[in-house]
Amino acid sequence: MIISSKTATVTQNSSSMAHLANLNGVSETLPAVPNLPKFQKFQKRAKIIGLLGHKAENFQDQAQITRRVSLGLASLALIGSTSSNGVSLAEDNGLWVTGPLPVPPVYNNIASEKTGTRSFLKKAIYIANIGTKGRIHRLKRYAFDLLAMADLIGPDTLNYVRKYLRLKSTFMYYDFDNVISAAAPTDKQPLTDLANRLFDSFEKLEVAVSTKNFPQTQSTYADTAVILHEVMDRMA
Repeated sequence: MIISSKTATVTQNSSSMAHLANLNGVSETLPAVPNLPKFQKFQKRAKIIGLLGHKAENFQDQAQITRRVSLGLASLALIGSTSSNGVSLAEDNGLWVTGPLPVPPVYNNIASEKTGTRSFLKKAIYIANIGTKGRIHRLKRYAFDLLAMADLIGPDTLNYVRKYLRLKSTFMYYDFDNVISAAAPTDKQPLTDLANRLFDSFEKLEVAVSTKNFPQTQSTYADTAVILHEVMDRMA
């Protein structure tokens, strides 16, 4: 009986071990539960957020376009109301051009006797009507600018000197004409003579610069500088 009880006990223990082994085998063979539903939900949520963000950007762009259109319509309405009342915002102030740039007329004898014009005159420049006092101030200022050009004159800078000379001398030409017309009768002829001496010197200087003759440019500029000082003294 003792042997049989031991045998039963061993048999019971072996069956328990086998049962545990079977449980371990089942746990090893079972596949892990995937988290696909959570990942799919996250993707859908991210996609929805992205679409909402894109719609928000489109809404902001449409709001900006609508605001710009409204501002443009308001400005057009303002311009239309002022023009209908006979009030012009810019066309009558002398600084507004609605067509081709006009060539200012010249009323005094300051053109070249040979050509009837001046070779240094630059086209497509708008000379605004700033009044006689403004033109006197500009003549003095531009004479000073051309005197300061002495430091820029060199063998390699003559192209820039020519462009600068033509720009400044064109304004001075039309400003001189206006100042002569507004001057007293006793001052008209002295101003005309001064202007002709200056413009004759400008033409000589332009020829020297155009031909890139540096020694001639230096000598001609020295003569021009003397007349520029006279202009500054006269316009003071």
